[in-house]
Amino acid sequence: MPFQQGSARTRQRTVLLVGIVVLLAALVLAVVLASLLTHGKHQDSPKMLKWKDRGTTKNLQEVILGRCYNYITERYPELGDKDCLKIWESLKDAFIYKNPCNITSEDYQPLMELASHPIPCNKSLFWSKTSDLVHRYTKSNQNFLTLEDTLLGYMADRISWCGDPSTPGINYESCPKRSECESNPSSVFWKMASKMFAEAACGVVQVMLNGSIEAGAFRSSSIFGSIEVFNLNPDKVSEVHIWLMHDIGGPQSESCSGHSIQRLKNILEERNFKIICEDNYRPVQLLQCVHNPDHTDCRLCTNST
Repeated sequence: MPFQQGSARTRQRTVLLVGIVVLLAALVLAVVLASLLTHGKHQDSPKMLKWKDRGTTKNLQEVILGRCYNYITERYPELGDKDCLKIWESLKDAFIYKNPCNITSEDYQPLMELASHPIPCNKSLFWSKTSDLVHRYTKSNQNFLTLEDTLLGYMADRISWCGDPSTPGINYESCPKRSECESNPSSVFWKMASKMFAEAACGVVQVMLNGSIEAGAFRSSSIFGSIEVFNLNPDKVSEVHIWLMHDIGGPQSESCSGHSIQRLKNILEERNFKIICEDNYRPVQLLQCVHNPDHTDCRLCTNST
C-alpha cells in the first residue's frame, strides 16, 4: 500500500508539471503572436522616413477642430449640424499609420461626405497663381467663394499632414512633395476637394488668372487646368468669366488674346461653355491699388471711365 500511494503521488506531480509546462508554452506563444501582429500593423522604428516637404502641422487636431467650429459658428451658422469631431476623426483615419506615398481617394471619401455643403449659384471663384489676390478679394467681397472659403478648404488651407507606418503614426518632421510621390496625403486631398468644388458650381463661374507670368496664365498642369475645368458641368454652368489680372507695375506677359488663354477658351468652347474674358477686372484692380495708390497703373485705373 505505501508503494502504491507513492506511485500515485508521483503520477499526480508529473501531470501537474506537464500542465504547468503546457500552460507556460501557451502563454509564450500568445505573447509572440501578439507581438508579431502588433508589429505588422504599427511598426516601431527608431526614425521615420525623411521627405523634402514640411512635416505635419503641430497640434493638428486642435487646429482642425478650431477652424471647423469657427467656420460653422461664426462664418456659416447654417452649417451648424456639421459634426467637427467626426470630421477630424475621418481626416485622421485617412492618413494615420499609412504610407504617405500610397494614399487613395477612398481614404478621403468619408471626410468629403461629412464636410461637403452646397455652393450657391454664381458664387464659385476659381484661381491659378493668384492666391494672395483672390483671397484678399473674397474677404472684401462676400459674393464669391474660392475652394479655400468652403469648409473643407478653410480647414486645410496652408497646413500639412502625413502619416508613417511606425509609431506614433504621424510624421511631424517631414512629408513628401508631389515630386517625390504623387499619391501623398496633401495632393490627393486637394485634387478630390477641387473636383468636388468644380462639380458643385452652377450659374456664372469666375476664374482669376495671372497675366504677369511669362510661362502663360493658363497652365494645363495646374489644379484648375487639369481637374477643375474638366469637372465643370455644362448643364449647370451658364458662363465662365475669365479675370486676367496683371501685377501693378509688373509685366503684362499675356492678355485675353494670348496663346494660353486661347487654349483655355478652346477647352471651354469644346465643352459648350459661354466665355467672357476681361483684362484687369476693375473691382480686383482697385483692390490691388489699395496697396499701390500712387503707381501709374493705379492713377490710370482711377481716372478711367
